[in-house]
Amino acid sequence: MRVGVLFLKMAALYFLIGVGMGLTMEIIGDQRLGGAHAHINLVGWASMGLFGIIYVLFPRAGESVLAKLHFWLYNISLPLFMLGLCFVLLGNTSLMFLLMIFPNVLVLSVLLFVINVFTNVKAADVSQYFNKG
Repeated sequence: MRVGVLFLKMAALYFLIGVGMGLTMEIIGDQRLGGAHAHINLVGWASMGLFGIIYVLFPRAGESVLAKLHFWLYNISLPLFMLGLCFVLLGNTSLMFLLMIFPNVLVLSVLLFVINVFTNVKAADVSQYFNKG
């Protein structure tokens, strides 16, 4: 399966998690995990959705080794980052080490995405979607 499609599917899962988390926080009246909820919606749902769209629109970028590394590093680091953040937001620092490692891995994966975009995304590649004459 192509990396762009995988990103889109993971984004949909993070959207479900983010919405479920927000609803749960509202029902129980405990907003302590609001920071994690926001990160899951932005870094999970929105960012992954955009990565997926870019990789689908620009197959050269989506089929590159950089895209595959980006996908795996992002999808390993994000849940571990969020787990550590949830624990800290609830006042438990036992998993603080997760916040020392995995946000940095996530940033590394974003750097790979940026390099991939600058290397493999060309204006001519997207013109095929608009010049159907």
